[in-house]
Order: sequence, then structure tokens, then C-alpha cells
Amino acid sequence: MYRICLFVAAELLCFQCLTAQSVKGVVKDSLTGEELVGAVICLKENPRVGVSTGLDGSFMLADVSRFPVELVCRYLGYGEKMVTAIGNAPLTLYLEPEAVQIKELTVYGNNARNTETSARSIEKNAVNALNVVSAKAIEISPDITVANVVQRISGVTVERSSSGGDGQYAVLRGMDMRYSYTLINGVKIPSPDNKNRFVPLDIFPSELLDRLEVSKSITADMEGDATGGAVNLVMKDAPEKRQLTLNLSTGYNAMFLDRDFYSFDTRAVVRQSPYEIYGENYSAKSGDFNAKVLKMRSGHAPLNFFGGFSYGDRLFRRRLGIMVAGSFQNSYRGSNSLYFGNTVATSDASNLPVLTNKNDRSYSERQTRCGFHAKLDFRFSPLHKLQWYNAFMDFGNAQVRDNTKTELNTGYEPEKGNFNLGFDTRFRLAHQQIINSTLKGTHCFLGNESLKIDWSAVYSRAFNEIPDNSSVYTGASVRNWKMGSVSVVTTPYGAERRWEHNDDRDWAGYLNVNYALLKDIVKLDISAGGMYRDKLRTSFYNDYLFIPYDESKPSMNSNLIKGTDWNDYSEIKFNIHNPFGSTGNQLNYGASEKIAAAYGQAKLQLDRLQAILGLRIENTNQGYNLKHPIAGVKNTGNQQYVDYLPCLHLKYSPLNSSNIRASYSKSLNRPGFFEIVPYQILNEDYTERGNPELKHTVAHNVDFRCEYFPRPSEQIMAGLFYKRLENPIEYGILAEGQGTFYQPVNFGDADNYGAEIDVTLYFHSFGIKANYTFTQSKITTAKLFNYSNPDPASSEKILVKNVKQTRPLNGQAKHVVNLSLLYRNTKNGWDGQLAFSYTGDRLYAVSRYLDNDIWQAGYLQTDISVEKKFKSGIVVFAKATGLLNTPTVLYLKKQNPANEKARDYEIYGNGTLIRRSYYGQNIQIGLRYKL
Repeated sequence: MYRICLFVAAELLCFQCLTAQSVKGVVKDSLTGEELVGAVICLKENPRVGVSTGLDGSFMLADVSRFPVELVCRYLGYGEKMVTAIGNAPLTLYLEPEAVQIKELTVYGNNARNTETSARSIEKNAVNALNVVSAKAIEISPDITVANVVQRISGVTVERSSSGGDGQYAVLRGMDMRYSYTLINGVKIPSPDNKNRFVPLDIFPSELLDRLEVSKSITADMEGDATGGAVNLVMKDAPEKRQLTLNLSTGYNAMFLDRDFYSFDTRAVVRQSPYEIYGENYSAKSGDFNAKVLKMRSGHAPLNFFGGFSYGDRLFRRRLGIMVAGSFQNSYRGSNSLYFGNTVATSDASNLPVLTNKNDRSYSERQTRCGFHAKLDFRFSPLHKLQWYNAFMDFGNAQVRDNTKTELNTGYEPEKGNFNLGFDTRFRLAHQQIINSTLKGTHCFLGNESLKIDWSAVYSRAFNEIPDNSSVYTGASVRNWKMGSVSVVTTPYGAERRWEHNDDRDWAGYLNVNYALLKDIVKLDISAGGMYRDKLRTSFYNDYLFIPYDESKPSMNSNLIKGTDWNDYSEIKFNIHNPFGSTGNQLNYGASEKIAAAYGQAKLQLDRLQAILGLRIENTNQGYNLKHPIAGVKNTGNQQYVDYLPCLHLKYSPLNSSNIRASYSKSLNRPGFFEIVPYQILNEDYTERGNPELKHTVAHNVDFRCEYFPRPSEQIMAGLFYKRLENPIEYGILAEGQGTFYQPVNFGDADNYGAEIDVTLYFHSFGIKANYTFTQSKITTAKLFNYSNPDPASSEKILVKNVKQTRPLNGQAKHVVNLSLLYRNTKNGWDGQLAFSYTGDRLYAVSRYLDNDIWQAGYLQTDISVEKKFKSGIVVFAKATGLLNTPTVLYLKKQNPANEKARDYEIYGNGTLIRRSYYGQNIQIGLRYKL
């Protein structure tokens, strides 16, 4: 009987397997063709039986017992759709966006441009070569700042901070940070840096973005100083329906599981120096400086905190749009670093590197980021719209750097346990702000909106301050290390306290006019416009040096012993060496820049061919003035020049899903504000100085790219690029008379070329994003070279001469790879991403000497994120970055046997290790809620 029942059950199971069928298909937006991720398809007669669409918009409803069967498809923001499946042939379901009528204006509820499909659509329809990262991609990525997001884009690497390991500056296509600029909603913003133009991207919280755009070729209506490219931060816009999002999370840096976090009382920091408070004739006293700043505290690092919100709605019959969003991040970061000071042997003609000291450094940082943006837009009618956008970004960094330096020259006898130590601790509070306010109008005239005019009035400010930047220096002479103890004493110049701040203020106006001359089979648009920007910059610097003293021991003023005369830095008494400070420093300067630009552009669309021809003219008037005139130098200066920047863009679309692009553009790069100031900084064997005669760079850019979009959310791109730079600005050595000067110089011409591949594909619940960039460049600059004096009778045995060296551009990595593996289960609400980012060896710092440049070794970063969405609208997420804790390594490509006795000396590859820094893993867990 048992065997009979088992046989019957098996037969029934086989019959069910043979008769059960499935319904497959894809769900799309009826207007855009976008695949809809997370749409629900269920049986009409039994709604509990259903599935959700995957990353590619596809679905498979299994165990359908009979045909025909009625299905219901639902998706938030779209109308419900019913369909009858009569067989197992694949279905394509098109959902209609819900619409709201506002008199003659129809507004669709699903016009969001923050999805992956929208990002691909923007790339596909753009007139130039463009890469876009959507808000959705940013949300599920492990990245919390824009600098870390931008590194996922093909052809982009980031310059990382030495203290926390986070990305700061974008390097596009191997071009130094100076060759690109940053926009907020299409408007250029100033930099808070006290010397340079480029903007630190780690000041921007990523959650405020609607999308991130990187333009790799420029058109005539874009500002012309984007040789590398332009990074555009498109902030969140008002939705068509009321929307509220909240998120809270916490986390920890694994580095502080093994060591303490060091801090100081930032409330004790005085924002202004005595010079600023009391005037330039005031002689500062010891009591003017708060000793509490020098008191170092240690303990466990607190938990990180991250929070954000956004609220958007449309009021007054949807004519007024409101979007406000804010973000606050409080995190604790740090690093452990081994660093070797180095120079080049001058006692012989070997030109080999010599390690001068070994430094064991630990950084502890409290980073706070506060971002807020508000946008109002009012639709007077379907033809006229006014927008007012305001952004506030604030970044604070309270840092303690503790360093132990071992001298490798004087008194260094490791076999006897004899060496000299130096200790220095720095207490630094850095504060940066960027403010932007933009009023923009968009107007359409004539029939069929043939004439379009948009204008913008912009005010921007960038501010940077490092008040009361304090350092204390002590030392120890170690003899017979195994038998004796270390006696730490103060040094002659035992402390330094410095105030720095700079302020940029920009006023700008933009006007663009577009006229559709032809709208039939042949389409021709003519556009023209211009801009004017007036920039003012002020920079302040003041530095005080201190000598330790003890009234009871006047003969031992520079040798106060730790444990006897003091226990904590705040207990050391100091006399001021320079009571009036150092306001004569050339970092006290003012700068101005006035840029006027005009352009004309024609866009021709002939069937599948699009051609854009344009010309931009930019007039630059850039100047400076030293606040404290110095004899023998040019205390005021001015540069004025006009550039004619033509461009040609061709785009051919053999299929609706593919493009072939080719373009040429001419661009420029202006000198940094401080580079043309005639400053001089004296060093031991050379003088660093500015160059008032520095010329601006002109570049010719050629791009070619093939694009294929298999589905609206997918892409396959392959491209080539070439750049020819005339008068590129690089730092190099010049010998004039008896002096040697290290300064920014125009070194002839340079070439930069490469190739890119970018792939995004989805397979139901899985996806892959991958890109690879190859970049190669060449520039020839002057270097110093030691050689033996051919005259044996001369007292100078070693002479120095200038030689030429061909090398890559500074900051360029030959190989860059990004790979992200995606997973989404919309039915159960799971999202996951595993991301890898590899940057190959790149030139980190250019040496004054031949073949002694410092290189950064290849770097692999591994990050992961996962989130779970519940039906209540709550999302639980977790992010982890730097899983492998890969160190940053700097090295020289040469070895010197004389360095082998140095403590912790290490051969790296076939060269010499200069620095190795570990930053620890960062873990974040939190909640997100969307209403």
C-alpha cells in the first residue's frame, strides 16, 4: 500500500510539473521606455500570487496552472494595468504615468531624473561626451561624499588626504586637479583653497545630490577652462508629489579598536591672531595665546553620526515647487603612517636618494560636514518659470598629528643604540565654507516655443580658515638604547602658532538665447549668450614662534625636561620670538579676476546626424597685490588676455539605441591666484618662488566615443581621447645667477591620450558596472643633475647642472579600473553592492632632481553596501569602506645601499619605500524613511 501511495504522489507531482507554466515579460514606462524596477505583477483572481520586476524590468510569474490568465500590474506613480496572458509568450507591459492637469499644463508624476534609466537617457541624448551617476546609484553605494562617488566614473581618479584616506580632489583623464572645475546646478563655484582654484569634493555630502554629471568634452556654452573636464553637482529638485525622506545612521572606524583617539579642546581656539585683534603695531604677549589648545586628550573614539532629511512639495495648484534638504555628518577618522624624509646625495655624482629621517605619525581627526540646500521654482505659465536656489556647505576638521622623528644622519649609530629623536605634535582646526545663491529665469516665446531665453544671477562665496594652528617641538638624544631611558626636552624654537584664512567672493551673470530656426525634417537651432564674473580674493597669514623658558632656570631655557619641568605641553612656558608675527609673508595678498565671455553656437539635426559648431570668446583680467610691499619684487601685477575657443561636435545614431561621437574643442587653464604672486620661501638648498610672468595654458582636445544602450538602463561605451597642451604649467627648477629656484613654469608642450571602456548591464536580480581607463602622457621639464667636476684642481668636486627629463603629467595613473557587482530582490526588498576601485601607479610628487620623483603605488579599494526595505517605507542599510585596509604607499624608483642601515628601511619593488599609511575600515549602519 505504501508503495502504491508513493507511486501516485510521484505521478501527480510529475503531472503538475508538466502542466504548470510561467508568464515572462518586462514592464516599461509608456513615455520614456524606461524599465520599471520593482513593479508588482500578480494574478487578478489571487493577488497574493505575484512577483516584482528585477533590475532590468523583467519578471517571471511561475506556477501558472492554466491559460488564459488575467494579470494586474501596479507601480507607484503609475496607473494600474490589467492584461490577459493567453500563452507563455513574453509580454511587454507599458504603464501610463499618473497625470495632473493644471489648466493648459500637464504635469506627469514620474518625471524624476534621479534613476539609473534617466542617467542613461541623459548620457544618450547629451550633445557632448557625458557620464552620469544617478541619485539611486549614489543611495545604494558605499560612498558618503561626492569625492568618493566620482571615483566610480571611468577616467576619474581622486587625490586622497594623507590623514584620513578619503578622496578630496578629482583627477579627470590623468589631468592634474587644476585642469577641471566644479559646478553646482551648472554654475561654477569658487574654491576655499588658499592657493589654488580646484574645489575639494569631500565638502559635499552625497545624499544632497539628484545626480552627478562629469562632462569630458565641452561645448561653446560651457566655460572654457575644462581641459580635463567639468564636475556638475545637480542638487535635488522639487517632486510633483509631496515627499519626505529621513535618514539616521552611526558607525565606527576600525583603526581606533587598536589605539586611542587624540583630541584637543577646539573651544579654546582663538579665531583671530593678536595682530587682527589689536592692530599691526601691537607687540603680542604670552598671555594672548591660550595654553589650553596645547593640552592633548586621549581615549576611545566616539561613534560616528550621520543624519539627513529632504522635503519637497508643489503648492498653489502645483505652480510653486519647494525642495529643502539638509545633511549632517560627524565622523572620527585617522591614520597610522611611516614616512621617510629624503633628499638626493650631493657629496658624489651618484644622484641616489638619501633618507634623512624616519617619521612614525598618527593622525586623529574629527570631521564634521553640514550641507543645506533650498530651491524654489514658480511656474507663471507653461512658458515662463523662475527658480531661486541656495546652497550652504560647511566642513570642519579638528586634527591632532603626533609625530616621532628619528634622525638618520647626525648622531645616528644604530649598532650602538645611539640616535636623536624629535617629537612634534600639531593641533589644527580647519574650517571651510561654500555658499551659493542663484536666481534663474527660463522663458519661451513665439509659436511652438521657437525662442527660448534663460538667465542667471549668481552670488558665491568660498571661505577657509585655519586659526591658531599650533605645533610643539621636543627632542631626545638617545645613547645606549638598551641600557638607558629617553629624556625628552624642549627645543630652542619650541612652538609655533599660525593663523591663516582666505575669502573668495564671486558675482556672476549668465544669459543664453536659443532660436529654433528649422523644426521639420531638418532641425536647426541657433544659440548665443555670454557671462560675466567678478571675483575678489583676500588671503591672510600670520605666524608666531616661541622659545621655552623657566624663570628659575635661566641657563636651561631650551632644555626643559619632561617629568621634571613639565608633564603636558600646556604646562610649558614660552617667550615670543617675533611678537609682531610674520605679516610680511607673501600669503598676505589680494587677488582679482574679471572674466567676460560670449559665444555663438549652431546645432543641426539631419535625420540621424547631429552637428554642433560653436565659438566661445573669453577675456581674462587677472591681478594681485601684496598687502605688505616688499623691496625688489613686483608688488602688484596684472595679466590680461583673450582666448578664442572653437568647438565641433558630431553625433551619428545608426540605431535608436546607439551613438557614434566625435568632437574637437579648444580650452584653457589659468594660473592659480598664488602662482603669479612673487613670493619667496627660503629653503636649505633652493628657494621656492612665484612667477608673475607665468602664462596660461591652451589645450586642443579630440574625443571619439561609441555608445550602445541595450536597454534604457544599460550602456556599453568605448572611447578614445587626445589632448595637446601648449604652455602647460608644471613646477620645475630654474638656475639664475648663483641661485636655484623652484617655481611654476611653462614647459613647452605636452601630450595626453588614452582610451576608456564603460559597461553597465543587468540580469534580472543581478547587475554589473565596470569601466577601465588607459591614460598616457608626456611632458619635458628641467631637473637638477649632480656630476663630477672635470677640473681636478678645483675645490668643488661636485657640480650641478640643469638637464631635461620626459615624464608623465603629475597625478596621472596609467591604469584605472572600477567594478561594482549589484543585487536587487524587489519582492523581498533587498539591495546590495560590492564595489572595487583600482588606481595604478601614478606620479605623486615631482622632484627637483633627475629620476628622483616620488610615485604612489597601485591602490585597490574594496567597499560594500546592503539595504533592506520594508513595506512601511523604512529602509535598514549598512555600508563598509576600505574592507581590505589597503595602505597608501609612496616610493622612489631608485635604491641606495647607504640607506640600508636606516631603521625600518624597506625596498619597495626595485625602489625605496617613502611612505606607508593605513586608514582602517569604516562601518556605517542606519535607517532611512521615505514618505
